[in-house]
Amino acid sequence: MHPKHARKGFTLIELLVVIAIIALLIALLLPAVQQAREAARRTQCRNNLKQIGLAMHNYVDVHLTLPSGWVAVDSATSLPFVEGDNSWGWATMILPMLEQGPLYEGLDFRLSMLDAVHDDARVQPLNAFRCPTDTGPADWEIENETTGTPITRLATSNYVACIGTVEMEDCEGQPPGFVCKGDGAFYHNSRVKFRDMTDGTSNVILAGERSSKLDLSTWTGVVPEGEEAIARILGTADHTPNDPDGHFDDFSSYHTGGIFCAFGDGRVRFLSESIDLGTYQGLCTIPGGEIPGESPTLQ
Repeated sequence: MHPKHARKGFTLIELLVVIAIIALLIALLLPAVQQAREAARRTQCRNNLKQIGLAMHNYVDVHLTLPSGWVAVDSATSLPFVEGDNSWGWATMILPMLEQGPLYEGLDFRLSMLDAVHDDARVQPLNAFRCPTDTGPADWEIENETTGTPITRLATSNYVACIGTVEMEDCEGQPPGFVCKGDGAFYHNSRVKFRDMTDGTSNVILAGERSSKLDLSTWTGVVPEGEEAIARILGTADHTPNDPDGHFDDFSSYHTGGIFCAFGDGRVRFLSESIDLGTYQGLCTIPGGEIPGESPTLQ
């Protein structure tokens, strides 16, 4: 005979029901948790670009001009040379303004970026240049454009400055004396001032996102004879953001719906991937006279 107050255990059916309820709750809560995490990552990405934009403004305060897209000259003639010596890019020049003074002091701008003294600096990962939504590697190897031979390893970046609407491939293989000039705020040996932005600083993109979907970018500079070397640090407005027909040299991100961009007035705005191409290209240039004004595709 069973005790009067014997405890009754779970039946198999009751246990399965409990498990099903827990699984359902997890299925309902997981998307919300993921959305909250992505919202935090988007906030961090926006803040990164905000700091980059402010660093550019601080650079202007000191040097009265924006940093060059990249600096490169021919050592024999001292003429501008797209694939010449030095080759450091815009991001290296604002390192002190991003609390990276020790790294900046370790760079010798009189030497090539590929000099052995810079071996550690070239692969230095910097959170300021990484979007947390992008899961690309911390560093990668760039190869020779023609032979495919590895040249060097470079740290990854998810932010590139805007060269405008030019085709960067047209600048490859040019002789000394040729300047790869864009219609945006950053290009070869550029010295663009805010007063040059005739559309107004609030209507000019300085820098924006570049995802690792198609290939990898860097904060370091242009590697002479490297594969798509210029596009590793600069972006063009050949296609709208995240365009499925876009190329590596376009702007892109893993965010749903568009990309974050830093503008000349210091603001960071989210550009919808549905933005009109003409409006977008107007934002990416400094002298065109296009003033797009407020738009639902700009947030």
